[in-house]
Amino acid sequence: MSTDQIILFTLFVAVFGLLLWGRLRYDIVAFAALMVAVVLGVVPTKHAFDGFGHPATLIVALVLIVSAGLVRSGAVLLITRTLVDAGRSLGGHIAVMGIVAGTLSAFMNNVAALALLMPVDIQTARKAKRAVGLSLMPLSFATILGGMATLIGTPPNIIISSIRETSLGAPFHMFDFAPVGALTALVGLAFVALVGWRLIPQPDADKLPSDPMQDYSDYISELVVPEGSKLIGQQVETLYDEADRNDVAILGLVRDGKRLHGTGRTATLQADDALVIEAAPEALDEFRASLNLAFADEKRKARLTADGAGLSKTEVVVTENSRINGKTAQAIGLNWRRRAVLLGISRAGKPFRSQVRKTRAREGDILLLLVPEGHEAEVTEWLGCLPLAERGLPVTQQNKVWLAIGLFAAAVAAASFGLVYLPVALGIVVVGYVLTGILPLRELYDHVEWPVVVLLGSMIPLGAALETSGGTELIANGLVSVTEGLPAWAVLTVIMVVTMTLSDVLNNTATAIVAAPIGIEMADKLGVNPDPFLMAVAVAASCAFLTPIGHKNNTLILGPGSYRFGDFWRMGLPLEIIVVATSIPLILVFWPL
Repeated sequence: MSTDQIILFTLFVAVFGLLLWGRLRYDIVAFAALMVAVVLGVVPTKHAFDGFGHPATLIVALVLIVSAGLVRSGAVLLITRTLVDAGRSLGGHIAVMGIVAGTLSAFMNNVAALALLMPVDIQTARKAKRAVGLSLMPLSFATILGGMATLIGTPPNIIISSIRETSLGAPFHMFDFAPVGALTALVGLAFVALVGWRLIPQPDADKLPSDPMQDYSDYISELVVPEGSKLIGQQVETLYDEADRNDVAILGLVRDGKRLHGTGRTATLQADDALVIEAAPEALDEFRASLNLAFADEKRKARLTADGAGLSKTEVVVTENSRINGKTAQAIGLNWRRRAVLLGISRAGKPFRSQVRKTRAREGDILLLLVPEGHEAEVTEWLGCLPLAERGLPVTQQNKVWLAIGLFAAAVAAASFGLVYLPVALGIVVVGYVLTGILPLRELYDHVEWPVVVLLGSMIPLGAALETSGGTELIANGLVSVTEGLPAWAVLTVIMVVTMTLSDVLNNTATAIVAAPIGIEMADKLGVNPDPFLMAVAVAASCAFLTPIGHKNNTLILGPGSYRFGDFWRMGLPLEIIVVATSIPLILVFWPL
């Protein structure tokens, strides 16, 4: 091996190792690796940032913005409300939701599709009084399967198309993936709806869905500042430190029967003022005793109950990009910035309340929040979390549903027939959405998943350097040697299984960037058409069903579905086997060797 190859292989091993470790976010890992590669001279300085202007990076960013426009217009809401019915059997519900999810995922980011449908699925399960976990995993798998059907359905397809353009002179078009991807997705959805959900561990009868907030409804209380208290003359905010020590949240201040605006944090305490408190009973008593406060009388309790009508309880799930991910509610100022209170956290289906405001939230956690009534969507958006009830996010241009759909459909058709380059077509849609008011200009960049953009922008030059240095050829030679004597279709199966295994534990974008050039090299060594190998990599990189870390959608449902790490392989393993068994013959038919 040459020096450049040794450096690049070392960098890729380090990147994959850090991604598996999971302590550092994937964009930081990839960008750091790119910087090291530039400093060591294996990536030329003038090409260091080519990835950020790469068509694949632009398409991924534009698809996210277009997806937001379709949501804002009410197009997705129209579909879900028309087709979803809580009265269906579980199998029927999974089939319908799977078809809706798969179709949406084919034309918008599959993470966004899950974010839209997950609240609908959860509410349907609660109305039907069945465990949410029986339908959430099938929904997640359906969104992953649906993304395989088109060029824009999932980032690996976009990357593989761009690599084909660079290596072979022409990209894949919008529906080139459909003969294999769509048909494989249909077979996979049929398995999930008919058999797969039955393989998910059945919940105990006492774990059937209920209102997750019901245990928190009695913990809003009122404590009175008595005559002669040393607190008289102090501002309410001076009590926050003591409140935090006792795991208590101060929601507001009531004076002369009227609640002061907001939390009253700058108000000066007077005798007979009442502090509105949220806390567990034992924490409430400790806080009362530490400050020599008094319990409210029955009259004050009645006033508090009436005042509490202005508060709303809601639940949200933490995503990778949530403001609170890796932080505490106290650290981000949830209470004083948004007048919201973290009531509790549910992690892997196990709720806990002790010191919740000092507990770091993780991706997949469910947060139980108390927010001012009417501000649920505002707080949810500020946190960057997903709501687990019917989405309260504003649909600003409901009268422009068909305009939004029409602009998008026209762009897809133009790109499909080769009239307009796909990034340009999507860019025109974004401009159209802004000019027609479908998507507010101030929110335009909020919908871009910047960590993915950085990941792509960083990994593309590294992948190109690996190919230029002969690293991909070296790997391809090794795989060809291992599979020597096997027919080409068997070699195709091997690269598919290897790619799928990597995708189960690594980011699928990074997997596609590395595996696609290897597939081309292997085809070249065997003297066959490279397109079947690229299609095999595309399907395999998208299909991560064995673990909750292989795909973001699986991570997002981990908490809401009360799943354990080992639950995914029960349905995921047979599904991956079915995907391989279905897609290989389809590839050989539609993309002959």
